[in-house]
Amino acid sequence: MKHKRGNLITVATCNLNQWALDFDGNVKRILKSCQEARDKGATYRLGPELEICGYGCEDHFLETDTFLHCWESLEELFDMGATDNDLLCDFGMPVLYAGARYNCRVICLNKKILLIRPKTAMADNGNYRESRYFTAYQRPCEPSHEQFQLPDFFAKRFGQKFAPFGLGFIQCSDGTTIGCESCEELWTPKSSHIDMALQGVEIIGNGSGSHHELRKLDARLGLMISATQKCGGLYLYANQRGCDGGRLYYDGCSMIVCNGKVLAQANQFDVEEVQTIVATVDLDDVRSYRASIPSFGIQAAKARQNSICQPIMCDVELGIFKNNRGVYPSPTEEIKLKIHSPEEECCLGPACWLWDFLRRSGAAGFFLPLSGGADSSSVALIVGAMTVMVTEAAQKDPQGYVASECRKVCHKDDVEPLWVPSSASELANYVFHTAYMGTENSSNATQSRAKQLSDAIGSYHYSVNIDMAVSAMVKIFSMTTGRMPKFFVRGGTMSEDLALQNIQARIRMVTAYLFAQLLPWVRGRSGFLLVLGSANVDEGLRGYMTKYDCSSADLNPIGAISKGDLKRMLLWGANEYKYKVLRDIVMAPPTAELRPISYKESVSEEHSQNDEEDMGMTYEELGYFGRLRKISRCGPVSMFRKLCASWHHLTPADVATKVKRFFYFYSINRHKMCTITPSYHAEAYSPDDNRFDLRQFLYNTKWSRQFRSIDEIVADMESENTDPAK
Repeated sequence: MKHKRGNLITVATCNLNQWALDFDGNVKRILKSCQEARDKGATYRLGPELEICGYGCEDHFLETDTFLHCWESLEELFDMGATDNDLLCDFGMPVLYAGARYNCRVICLNKKILLIRPKTAMADNGNYRESRYFTAYQRPCEPSHEQFQLPDFFAKRFGQKFAPFGLGFIQCSDGTTIGCESCEELWTPKSSHIDMALQGVEIIGNGSGSHHELRKLDARLGLMISATQKCGGLYLYANQRGCDGGRLYYDGCSMIVCNGKVLAQANQFDVEEVQTIVATVDLDDVRSYRASIPSFGIQAAKARQNSICQPIMCDVELGIFKNNRGVYPSPTEEIKLKIHSPEEECCLGPACWLWDFLRRSGAAGFFLPLSGGADSSSVALIVGAMTVMVTEAAQKDPQGYVASECRKVCHKDDVEPLWVPSSASELANYVFHTAYMGTENSSNATQSRAKQLSDAIGSYHYSVNIDMAVSAMVKIFSMTTGRMPKFFVRGGTMSEDLALQNIQARIRMVTAYLFAQLLPWVRGRSGFLLVLGSANVDEGLRGYMTKYDCSSADLNPIGAISKGDLKRMLLWGANEYKYKVLRDIVMAPPTAELRPISYKESVSEEHSQNDEEDMGMTYEELGYFGRLRKISRCGPVSMFRKLCASWHHLTPADVATKVKRFFYFYSINRHKMCTITPSYHAEAYSPDDNRFDLRQFLYNTKWSRQFRSIDEIVADMESENTDPAK
């Protein structure tokens, strides 16, 4: 005989490292999460948004193949027992219905589809383009469920021809009620969970595809906590975690919240493919919480008159049972939230992103031109953090998936079946290759710092002199034209000077790809290396980079991270990983080392060429310009007005000069963003032209109307300040 006590229920949600269009792999990860949920005693399992195909399919959502393969995957999950033994599963997949594509939640139990619930609000800001692929569902005038005809092969296999389609919730025979919303619906002014809560739905699941962005997690957590503080209820959040094939890193952090209290939280950054978390809750606490709020009761009574969601009756009891010899689990206690510092976010997010790219691309490792400056050292730190995370996971479970992937990347899988790296530096020596590419204009100081950092991380390192290649290119030009360009300090023009700087930078890119292709062969191994770039978001915004130099690579982990954040990350990394040389790198002045060392300097000293002097603005100022341009949606005039109100240390004329200078260089260099290396998305003011920052690349760089307006405002302000009558 079974006994039930109160209204205890154990629920589960998960982080899944899905990969767009990897249907077989996605099924395996989903199935594992279902098995883990069942093993932990859960009777309800929530998965991420579009988990069956992967969130980032983008224009593949326009192909009917994607929808077909999703139904095939759902069939496999049923066959493999994902929903057996009364485990209520909420899957995410696209559904084609009545000529429209919908982003849906598919709620299943014991090989039967109980409800197909389409998303009602599309995410279309920033990196999101959901309305390009999906239609926002509009409910019929009369609350009812439409009937979706299931694919013929699916209907024959499981004996179900139709499933309810529309807005609804599940009502179990023991009184438990479960509803769902999808990602963006949590962020809208009138969120779906509000109506469901007022209709008495106690458990709400949110399957999400939310990517990492610096300092974004606070806002996401705040919405979930606020939702259950205001409405009461048990709220589950599921998310992808990892790179599913593009610039974004989905940062997990799946969560279970009840009545404003966090009961369980999954990791935000991790190299494991599946993480399932559970919590046990007494639903009487939800009912009591809501009943204690008089205003909630008043609104709930009104909501029943205009109900949007209709219940789907389900003959199953999801509460916790025990036999005569068992024990009941205790309700889960509130936990303290884990929120990473921005420095940790800058390092750990890109580290996990790189690991996914490395193992899924089939590459043998990475190659990084390591200059000894802050940017390339930041990339090296990120790769070092990756090796630490992977080594720790592999050592923890030598037979686990991370260890298996590690052996595959290092070509150990056929040689030593249980090999794992003995240290992070051993793994780094297998997968991380660095080279300092010096010229006669380089200093010993940067070369020394590059070598010290490579030694600390454990990379396979070279110091390469590229003067011969640079001289050869200049001689080719001279032999062809009869003219020999000179640096400005040696009597040349600025055009000559810039060309001589750029050829050094571009030779480095060519050298990087040569070494990346041949170093595995040099080391007696097979495969190729992915070249890593190291241009930060501020340099991209200003255009302070040579087109097709070392900013051109296969991947750039820091392309959307500001210089200020990178420096703080380096100081954090110096303490966290004991890479002491990072402190020296932070203190050194930023320099490209492309002009000749002056006669007053020696090669052992710091180079006199300074990035901020060359740019005509500081990195801190660039951060202001970037945030105002993108996040605050400012053109030149509105940016000038806002900065005048906050930059009290400058006159309006000085502010005007800086704003004009920024927009001039931004516009003449915007074309560089069209060929920018795919970068990890981290900062909300990223100028990435490919997906995020959609603007022209041919500008009238005079900005005549805008700059004239600024000049008029400056004149008015100066007139007011000098008028004695004022």
